[in-house]
Amino acid sequence: MKCSVVILNWNGEAMLRQYLPSVLTHTQLPEVEVVVADNGSTDGSLEYLQTQGIRIIVLDQNYGFAEGYNRAIAQVDSEYVVLLNSDVEVTPHWLDTMLEYMDAHSDVMAAQPKVLSWTSKQEFETGKREVICFEHAGAAGGMMDILGYPYCRGRLMTHIEEDRGQYDKVQPIFWATGACLLTRMRIYKELGGLDAGFFAHQEEIDLCWRMHNHASGEEPTIVTIPQATVYHLGGGTLGYENPRKTFLNFRNNLLMLHKNLPSRHRWWIMWVRFGMDYLAALQMLLTGQKENVKAVVKARRAYHKVKKEYTTTCDNKMRGFQLLARRSIVWDFYVRKKRV
Repeated sequence: MKCSVVILNWNGEAMLRQYLPSVLTHTQLPEVEVVVADNGSTDGSLEYLQTQGIRIIVLDQNYGFAEGYNRAIAQVDSEYVVLLNSDVEVTPHWLDTMLEYMDAHSDVMAAQPKVLSWTSKQEFETGKREVICFEHAGAAGGMMDILGYPYCRGRLMTHIEEDRGQYDKVQPIFWATGACLLTRMRIYKELGGLDAGFFAHQEEIDLCWRMHNHASGEEPTIVTIPQATVYHLGGGTLGYENPRKTFLNFRNNLLMLHKNLPSRHRWWIMWVRFGMDYLAALQMLLTGQKENVKAVVKARRAYHKVKKEYTTTCDNKMRGFQLLARRSIVWDFYVRKKRV
């Protein structure tokens, strides 16, 4: 099999009905299969999927995004695998465009398409918007600042750019979005897949960071291929200000830094992040987000509790650290008022 497109579903019958048809329509390629892995759904997802004539992998419970994908991908056998969210609408040639690039560039380990906002697309089609915007999770490719804060080409903090062709060239990026991530199966398995301890959120960034540390040479490890386009709803499982999402983002980000930073840089970055995290909690408190404040405190405690379970194997691997952008997006956004 050339490629397996794996969609992980949990109680997402409505999203499957909305978005799966585009995947089935635009992914009719030789040696390519569409697989839906059901993460212990209790709605009508399985009944709907059984009418679609596609392969279904049934998991016995909700293992979360990371472990759910690991268990599903362990049951497919292909050269490439795509991790595709259930709330993504794809377009013609979205997959063959990326596969052609990966076939021609053997050093590239992973790639993502241009990710635009599905909601923005709906507004454009009804005349409410003149230009379609990028989507928060992925946009035109993920980046990371020196303090470990992820951002995107096309999205800085809460500011999202319109797609006016400014990012229409293939470019190296730091991370590819888990909403639509194409990678080589061999690499995925060599690195142990997604970190199941993350459960959900930022696990794809951790995987991409490990790819950088795993790579040899100076060729790009991960790229964005904007000639391929998908539309992502986003926030389909947990809303952007959901305390559970806040907890996972803060805890997982700290675990990712602990795992991947060289020790000579880890200590000072973690001290800065200590202050930055509690400044974020103060801002949440001042805006009435008491449950999110609790989530930040809980996340830091959880990080210190579980970090001992992780071995830090990157003391001699500077490649990933050297690819971090030498900027602070918090400083740029709130003090310098930069938006790109």
